This record gives sequence, structure tokens and C-alpha cells, in this order.
Amino acid sequence: MAIRFRMVYACLMLALLIALPSGCGVLKPQSIQRVRNNLPVELTPDSEPIVERGEPRPIIDGFGWIWGIPVKILVWNRRAENHSISPETEQWLVDYMVENDLYDVKARLNQYRPFDDWRRLVRNKSVAWPWRYTFGVVATAGETIFPGRLFGGDHYNPYTATIHLYSDIPSVALHEAAHAKDFSNREYPGTYAALYTLPVVPLYHERVATNDVLAYAEQSGDRTLQQESRHVLYPAYGTYAGSAAGSAVSQWSAPLYVAGVLIGHAAGRYEAQQLP
Repeated sequence: MAIRFRMVYACLMLALLIALPSGCGVLKPQSIQRVRNNLPVELTPDSEPIVERGEPRPIIDGFGWIWGIPVKILVWNRRAENHSISPETEQWLVDYMVENDLYDVKARLNQYRPFDDWRRLVRNKSVAWPWRYTFGVVATAGETIFPGRLFGGDHYNPYTATIHLYSDIPSVALHEAAHAKDFSNREYPGTYAALYTLPVVPLYHERVATNDVLAYAEQSGDRTLQQESRHVLYPAYGTYAGSAAGSAVSQWSAPLYVAGVLIGHAAGRYEAQQLP
């Protein structure tokens, strides 16, 4: 009975992705409605830019490019974790951050600045200290010990309010910025961040950020961004759906993960074709 229940649960989780093209609305353009900006101004003094770039390091960046090959295959985009971010991608990110008043968020483009991140962890009083000095320490220590400059991994650290970007894909940059917008919009961002570590829960966080990017792309009127958002973010969401389904049936975790990615690709391309 328990195995049957887990199998049904796994199938239902993947059905979320299968239903995407039918208009059930799992992923759809939906902006995050801002009701607050829960970030302290101490995080980013006026004299500092909100976006910083790492200096080119050919050997390190070359290793990072190779290490990122699996991600390139997953989202089927050679610019994923290529460690060379174009001015175009940076401009999309800056415009989004300015339009959403994310001046207290720091965006690091292929940059490794652990000491600054630790300082931001201490200064980020929007996250209660029990969360900062437990989950926040673990998250920041992970970034310090396993630098994204080498190992990639585009993400937003809510404990330091920092975007770490290694892919030259505008929709990915906007997705991480949407996480920043979402977290700063929460009354208790520390609790919201801690919940992300639980099984299945990330599906909600990822859906909110993805939907905001889809809405932003739609409002921009840029067809290339609209298509790219569906081609890349749908299979990316599929990795979370596949992982959630696999947590219910551990012996099927790998096939369910792959199935989530493939369904995400199919759904994303279908939705892209429906664009006017």
C-alpha cells in the first residue's frame, strides 16, 4: 500500500508538468505583487554598484565551462554556465533590478568574493539571526568552499541577498533576480528560505520566480526573451518536479528526474510555439 501511494504521488507530481500545455496554469505569466521591500539599506551603500563582475580567469573559467557541460545538456543551451556573461544579459538583469527597486541586492557576475558575502550575511538584518547563523552560515560556507567560479550553479542566496550568476542566459539572470524580489517581498524571509530546504517545497518558490519572469518577458514585448524563457525555464522547473517525484519513489528517482526534464522541454517548446 505504501509503495502504491508513493507511485501515485510521483505520477501526480509529474502530471503537474504534463498538464502545462493544457492550460492548467502551473507555469504562466504572473508577476510578483510587491507589498514590501524587506531588505536593509546597509547591505548596499550608495557608493557601490548593484552589479559586479569577476576579472577574466581563462584557466578557471575554462574548467568551469567543462564542469557545466551537464547543465548545458539539461537545458540544451551552450550558454549555460559558460562563465562569460554578455553585456546584453547584464543589461536585462540591471533593468529588472532597477524597475523592482532591488538596490540592496548584490549581483555577482562570475565573481568570487567570499569575504564580502560573509559581511553581507552579518548585515542582512531582514533575516532573523537564528536563520542567518544556522542555514545562512551553511549556505555561505558552501559558496566559500565550493566556489561557483569553478563549479557554477546560478542561484540567489537570501541570507546574503546576493545573486550569483555564471550563465549568459537573460532568462536565467531574471529568474535569480525574481527570487530576490520574491524573498524581499516576504514578511519572514528567513523562514521562507529555510522552508526551501524541505522536499517538494522548492516547487512553489521556483514556480513563483518562473512565472514572474514569464510575465516580465511578456511585458517587454521581446519575442526572443519570451521564447528563451520557455525553452530554458520549463525544463529547469522540470528538474525540481522530477526530484520531488523521485523523493516519493527513491528507486525511480533518476528516471523520474530525467522524465521531468524531458517533459519540461516538450512543454516549453509547445508553449513557445503558441506565442503570437
